[in-house]
Amino acid sequence: MRRNGFTLLEVMIALLVFSLGLLGMAGLLAVSVRTNHGAYLRTQATFLAQSMADRMRANILGVWNLAYNGTYDSTTTGNTGTTCLGAASCGWAAVAARDQMIWSNQLASFLPNPSATITCTTTGSAPSPDVMVERPPYNGQCTIAMSWNERALQTGQADQAANLTWVFQP
Repeated sequence: MRRNGFTLLEVMIALLVFSLGLLGMAGLLAVSVRTNHGAYLRTQATFLAQSMADRMRANILGVWNLAYNGTYDSTTTGNTGTTCLGAASCGWAAVAARDQMIWSNQLASFLPNPSATITCTTTGSAPSPDVMVERPPYNGQCTIAMSWNERALQTGQADQAANLTWVFQP
């Protein structure tokens, strides 16, 4: 009994099975990269929200006067005419405008097609800016709501909006 070509057939079948396994691994790698990028964007959004919350805590008069309330995206400029970096002092409104400008630029730099809103609510009246000691703590609550686009996990699907909501008391 002659077995010419039987080994060649075994090699071709093994190559086919190996190729299918490689295609499956390539698909898993593509999904893994997209999922990892989505996690990266969520991390960036969390860092950006924390950054703005820290800026607001540093300018509590701006928060009391609701200077941070508004909608932010890549077109928000917050142009104050001053950078608040020189020797001249800046008031709470100029610091808030600078913070808005910086945060809008960071949103546009780190997230695809970003949009954010900051809403602070308070009870009572704002303290006087002239009083330098014993400023009461902010008695309200602020919400930072952010959204951006994430790429779809499967080709042919539309990009999906991702959201992050950060509620805090400055």
